[in-house]
Amino acid sequence: QVQLVESGGGLVQAGGSLRLSCAASTRTFSRYAMGWFRQAPGKEREFVAGIRWNSASISYADSVKGRFTISRDNAKSTVYLQMNSLKPEDTAVYYCAADFGGTGTVAASDYDYWGQGTQVTVSS
Repeated sequence: QVQLVESGGGLVQAGGSLRLSCAASTRTFSRYAMGWFRQAPGKEREFVAGIRWNSASISYADSVKGRFTISRDNAKSTVYLQMNSLKPEDTAVYYCAADFGGTGTVAASDYDYWGQGTQVTVSS
């Protein structure tokens, strides 16, 4: 069982930045692809960004390309999401997820473990 704990959410004005972190409780973190998803009130959970175990493959949702950056530190068993130029429509609960042996796919169903989420609120 892998536990994922997100942190770094909060309230920020439009145009601001936040950096989310997700710490994993596993010594085999480097065997997992990692993803960030988000869910806004009344909407379905959506893919934000994904990263392969060795960072060789990274993907983003079109809505965040050029503004968000996903990265990972396998030595610290942590994945990050740097969010810049935030917009009110980025407001959501952000979740990290782990996919054993995966590629950082956009499909939520491919992920094996999920964190509890961290709230990001962007005010206009």
